[in-house]
This record gives sequence, structure tokens and C-alpha cells, in this order.
Amino acid sequence: MILDDYRSPWLTDELVDLQHLARTFLDKELVPHQSRFAEQHMVDRDFWRAAGRAGLLCISIPEEYGGGGGTFAHEAVIAAEQARAVDDAWANSVHSTIVAHYVEAFGTEEQKRRWLPGMASGDLVGAIAMTEPTTGSDLQRVRTRAVRDGDDFVVNGSKTFISNGTHCGLLVIVARTSDEPGARGISLLVAETDGLAGLERGRVLEKIGMQGQDTRELSFVDMRVPVANVLGGVEGRGFVQLMEQLPQERLIIAVSAAAGAESAVRLTIAYAKEREAFGQSLLSFQNTRFVLAECAADALAARTLVDSCIGRHVAGELDAAGASLAKFWCTDVQNKVVDRCLQVFGGYGYMMEYPIARMFAAARVQKIYGGTNEIMKELVARSL
Repeated sequence: MILDDYRSPWLTDELVDLQHLARTFLDKELVPHQSRFAEQHMVDRDFWRAAGRAGLLCISIPEEYGGGGGTFAHEAVIAAEQARAVDDAWANSVHSTIVAHYVEAFGTEEQKRRWLPGMASGDLVGAIAMTEPTTGSDLQRVRTRAVRDGDDFVVNGSKTFISNGTHCGLLVIVARTSDEPGARGISLLVAETDGLAGLERGRVLEKIGMQGQDTRELSFVDMRVPVANVLGGVEGRGFVQLMEQLPQERLIIAVSAAAGAESAVRLTIAYAKEREAFGQSLLSFQNTRFVLAECAADALAARTLVDSCIGRHVAGELDAAGASLAKFWCTDVQNKVVDRCLQVFGGYGYMMEYPIARMFAAARVQKIYGGTNEIMKELVARSL
């Protein structure tokens, strides 16, 4: 198939070995348990430690901090393999690609040595608390407050849509630590949540898709976080830190979107070859062939765009506009392709026992989180 004939230019032999490792691990440790994870709305806590033992956590964090010493390309391989496995439960991209890199990029040396090894082993699960009930993409408007009291900040506020909200042992919180207007008053506080008084884990959120992902509300009631846990050790830098790391978050979403579109095409081709109507396979009908040809073209185009961005990001050349462009375009393509593929399945495409139905439900949020696609287009437009 045309999708299989193309090889990403950044894919080295080492990364191919990682593909095989990730695929073997996911097929053994994750795929057989997807229904149970969906029912309990989270992966098992021990799954994180198993992933750590396999070397799949924090793979792009330097080895001196317990990581794998790889690059973003290594993270991209794992994310793509997760999409191939049709899994939306394991929020590794939040843990490894986002939270760990906030710590690695901005943490003090003491903070990095304290937190990153536990994240790499799976003993600490990472989450980031940005969104609030009244604040989404406009992070300058966060209302969570952190007031200094001696050697602590006393934190009050609420957050929502928090991936890894149940399991997180390390929580990066976007909070206002001063009365400075707009972005200048924002800091990132890192809470070590084990036994932390004042942290309330609210209801598990009932989502359209991603049923197996640990997503919930969090609230802080006079919760104390040491002043020493301000990320980087200096207040007021939180907004700048967010802006520097959001492009990587948006690129990993684009990676999973492109891989998800590709996976949908593969599943649908296999189904169309087996399913018969009027005495012949669905793939023998011209309309089915044309639809799948168009979907394959869209998926391949998304993959080549992502490949270009991965190469630029690894080289340190990808800007915020480029990551935003990849995010909105690839997630739009993912939703379009999955929708058209589902139609080929007919009524079975609407049944959750079929992977294409789960892919359809999970794809929709890709256009929302990490910054809505409308915001992404605005960011791209500003760079024109």
C-alpha cells in the first residue's frame, strides 16, 4: 500500500527498533485491557511502572535525569505506535512530552534531579493544570491564586479537563502569584500530590470519547506548595514558560492526528476487502475505492507535513506558527478521514466494539485541546 511505501526521512534504524519495542509492549500490556480501562476511566496505576521498565517514559529526557536520552523523534515514534494500536487511554504525551519537558527546560538543577527520575520510572505520573471552568485558551485570565505565606504558597482555585488527574503524583499548576496584570503575575507551581492536604480530586469527567483516559476536575482549598517548588525558582515567568513549551505540545497532537488518520485508512481497507455487498467486496465498488484513495492521499499529506515539522523541531528550527499550522491542519484531516472511513463500515461503524467508532469519538477533541484550531489559525495568520 502507498502508505507503507513511504518512510519518514528522520526515521533511523534505532527508531525502527523503538517502533518494534513500543508495538510489542502496547500489544501485550495495553490492547488486551482497553475495554477494562474504558470501564474504569483510567489505565492501571502499575501500567505506568511497566512502561517505565520498558524504557518508554521520558524517552527524550537526558539520561543524567533518568530519561532515555533521545529526541522528540523518539516521542513521535511512541505516539504513532499508540495511534496504530487505536489507544486513547494512556496519556503518555502529557506525562513524557509535555510535563517532563517543563521540568527539564525550566527547572532548577535540584528540581530536575528530584522529579525527573521518578517520572522516567513511572513512580511519579505527571499532569499539568492549565484550563479552568471559566478559562480555556486565554491563559492570562487564570483565576487560581497562590498567596505567599512564609515558605509556602497557599493555593486556592479549580481546574478542569486534567489528563492524568487521578494518578498524578506531580502536578504543574498555572497560578497567579502576584497582582501584576496579565501574563506578568503568572507562575508555574509544582505540587507533589502524595498526601497533599487541600488537593481535592473532583469528579471523573464523562467524555464523548477517550473513555479510558484519566480525566477529571481538580480543586485547591488552602493547599500549601513550597515556594521552592516554583518552577525555575523565580516567580512571574510562568506565561513565558507556557509559550515556549506549547509548540511541542501542539506538534505531538499533530503527530498522533496524522498517525490516527493513517490507522483509520488501514483498518478500513482491510474491512472493505472482507465485507461483501451484492455478491462482491466493498472494495470492488468504485465509490469505495475512490473514497479510500482520497483518504490515503490526505493521510500521507498529513504525515509528510508532520515529518517536516519533526525534522525542524529536532533541529531547533520549528516556530510557534509552524507547530500551530501542523496542529490545526492534521487534526482537521484526522476528523475528515475518520468520518469518511466510518461511513464505509456502515452500521458497524457506529458500534463501539469496532475500533473505527472509538477513533471517531476520540478524534473530535484533537481540534480543541492544546489550543482550539480557531486559535491556531489566528496564530498562523499573525505570522503571515
